[in-house]
Amino acid sequence: MKVTVVGAGNVGATVAECVAHKDMVSEVILIDIVEGLPQGKALDIQQSAPIHLFDTRVTGTNDYSDTADSDICVITAGLPRKPGMSRDDLLAKNASIVKSVTEQFVAKSSNSIIIVVSNPLDVMAYVTYMTSGFPSQRVMGMAGVLDTARYRTFIAMELGVSVKDIQALLMGGHGDTMVPLPRYTTVGGIPLPELMDAETIEAIVERTKFGGGEIVKLEGTSAWYAPGAAAAQMVESIVKNSGRVLPCAAWLTGQYAEEGIFIGVPARLGTNGIEEIIEIELEDSEQALMRDSAQHVRDNLATLERLQAQ
Repeated sequence: MKVTVVGAGNVGATVAECVAHKDMVSEVILIDIVEGLPQGKALDIQQSAPIHLFDTRVTGTNDYSDTADSDICVITAGLPRKPGMSRDDLLAKNASIVKSVTEQFVAKSSNSIIIVVSNPLDVMAYVTYMTSGFPSQRVMGMAGVLDTARYRTFIAMELGVSVKDIQALLMGGHGDTMVPLPRYTTVGGIPLPELMDAETIEAIVERTKFGGGEIVKLEGTSAWYAPGAAAAQMVESIVKNSGRVLPCAAWLTGQYAEEGIFIGVPARLGTNGIEEIIEIELEDSEQALMRDSAQHVRDNLATLERLQAQ
């Protein structure tokens, strides 16, 4: 099985490294427009194989011909966030980049599954879907896996428990309008509201919403370790056809009273991509947050259409 990672920046290189370390595919192709960058990073990753004991072949390239017949593609290409920059600031520039790489990739791999990581995530998934012409189940965005990981991390830090015992769910758009669901969050099977007061939960929810921005302020650029690992987990779920239920940006056709957008929902992943979008019962307040988040995604789509028309 062959996996292509588009973009050899920090996130893309981390995706390639994590996928290689899992030793579940025969080949990982790391592609970028900068000559020497993907080749160097791929060689560095490959030289760790005797240490981490994986047989996956990692190759760097600037030529999409080398990505031909890929089974899965992870798109990380685009400009990173800088201090003071919102995800929305990236809209027009990254849409152009994502459209271009999608066109070049699908021309060589028309039967693949695409996972989008580029920001603004929900809109970039839409651009990829429309550009590729793929069935909706074969295009998805990596958002909820990362957001949930941050949420679970903060819960574990607060309670002093293992992250292994925390199950959590977030929905909605990737970013400030995400919809964490504390009542669907458990620690060792115990609902979170029984272990924390409402004020503490709200503080963790707020930190999760701005988790990416917190790292941008500290480092001066976007996160890459957790996003890369999150995308690799989605790849693993598809490759192994494990039926993992993971939160990801999926194309809705009426689920959760929304349609015609990509937004974060729980989905069962497998060989065909999104095998099933799982609908859970939301309380009125949660559904209202979901509507607000969906409207934010639609506003971004409208802004992109306006910018493209200029």
